Amino acid sequence: MKIEYSKEVAEALASGSPVVALESTIITHGMPYPQNVETAREVEQLIRDNGAVPATIAVLKGQLHVGLEDAELEELAQAKDVMKCSRADLTFAIAMGRYGSTTVAATMMAAHAAGIRVFATGGIGGVHRDAEESFDISADLDELSRTPVCVIAAGAKALLDLPKTMEVLETRGVPVISYGVDELPAFWSRTSGIKAPTRLDSAADIAKLLKARGEFGGHGGELIANPVPQEDEIPAEEMIGFIEASLKAAEEKGIKAKEVTPFILGHIFKITKGRSLVTNIALVKNNARLAAQIASEYTR
Repeated sequence: MKIEYSKEVAEALASGSPVVALESTIITHGMPYPQNVETAREVEQLIRDNGAVPATIAVLKGQLHVGLEDAELEELAQAKDVMKCSRADLTFAIAMGRYGSTTVAATMMAAHAAGIRVFATGGIGGVHRDAEESFDISADLDELSRTPVCVIAAGAKALLDLPKTMEVLETRGVPVISYGVDELPAFWSRTSGIKAPTRLDSAADIAKLLKARGEFGGHGGELIANPVPQEDEIPAEEMIGFIEASLKAAEEKGIKAKEVTPFILGHIFKITKGRSLVTNIALVKNNARLAAQIASEYTR
């Protein structure tokens, strides 16, 4: 597959310098223009400030890009009818000449194809509530089990069934490491009530884990659960009320399948009067910092 690299990313990969992959859904589906571009550039700069090179991944008119030049980022941010690409959609966007932003699963696919080991995002998808009836389970979980890319996230999105999500990750053999805390974070909140299977307290130790995993063929990725900074979180006891109200609204409107998560995130944004987006941006930046540190340690 032909991949178009930004000049910065191409030079970093050629020299063996640390690179961090970034998804692009937050640009096209997460916030309006020009805030989406401003936030994307701030996240990229944080990665540079912490010793690595950012590689934002997207499809522009059917071409897979790993790293976006400034003009390309502007083009994506203002594009209309952008596909939200998971594993099943990425090749469709490429084949049909479409614009596509990448979710966790598609970003992992592209990052691995480009030889990038570390990826920073906000939160992963997982097992939806009532999945025993709907069978609604994110492709992110299978991608973590098959693709050797380390994902730094603030846990799974808290609107999901977190215990079932953890069970699936365990069954798929995905290491879940909580960074600096004993409890798994829950996206907007630092606590979930679920004890972390493993805890590590430094980027250097996480890099050692990645190298040890690399000694085994056919392994998948790792999930590093990095809690949102305390000053930016919405506490879990407060967040649960917003989530329940949004789930109820989705049920009343008959929202199903792929539309559930974006509807609920939008509804939570409204009823929190924008607080959820402020927290979301803070946790993405926090994950970008840690990802850059891990990538730097990994390439030493």
